[in-house]
Amino acid sequence: MNIVLFDSEDSFCSTDERYRHITRILGKSTGDVFFAGRINGPSGDARITHCDKESLSFDFTETQPFVPLYPVKMIIGFPRPIQLRRLLRDMASLGAGEIVLAGTDLGEKSYRLSRLADPDTARKNILDGCIQAGGTAVPELKITASVDEALQAVDAASCTKIVLDVGQAARPLAGMDLSRIEPECPLVLAIGSERGWSERERRVFKDSGYTVCSLGSRILRTETATTAALAVSLGRMGLLEG
Repeated sequence: MNIVLFDSEDSFCSTDERYRHITRILGKSTGDVFFAGRINGPSGDARITHCDKESLSFDFTETQPFVPLYPVKMIIGFPRPIQLRRLLRDMASLGAGEIVLAGTDLGEKSYRLSRLADPDTARKNILDGCIQAGGTAVPELKITASVDEALQAVDAASCTKIVLDVGQAARPLAGMDLSRIEPECPLVLAIGSERGWSERERRVFKDSGYTVCSLGSRILRTETATTAALAVSLGRMGLLEG
């Protein structure tokens, strides 16, 4: 863990993985300090006030202000369940502001029934990504049954809207000018499931004002395309220079 995240609690019981990390991996005990952060709040120093075999308690002192996520909303066609775990972690660690999982016309319907798509399980994987990044801001997750529902779930009235696809009409994502993206006018980036978009979905995106872009002529896995597209977009937004 690069940061220990907590919500409103000020103690962890011995069965909590955070307790095990602090006491066993970090080797901390009463009086010691570890790096922590309040979910969607500031980060800082947590000093252990009590620690025994049953639990530990701590006092938290803010030292760093809250750092918001990047102004990017991801619409992602449901991937294979084993990919979903990694995908959610990567999106959170890269700093996507919102993740919208969507059933697609050509996607495998059973993927949406996987236990990994359960909101509680999905949130844990998202938190793992935040912990990896050392950040406290947690992306919002929405789960939708179709592309149509996903587009309705994303408030895209004043957004820059891009859908990834493979074809001659697609513009290179790496050549897009995304320097004007900001919280008031975020980027919406849509990536399909492993079988791509149906012709109906392509028409829906076109009618909704999405620009068709690509990552090249090679067909990528959903998780690979999603991670690469977000990284390229953040670079074009000038957010990876610090």
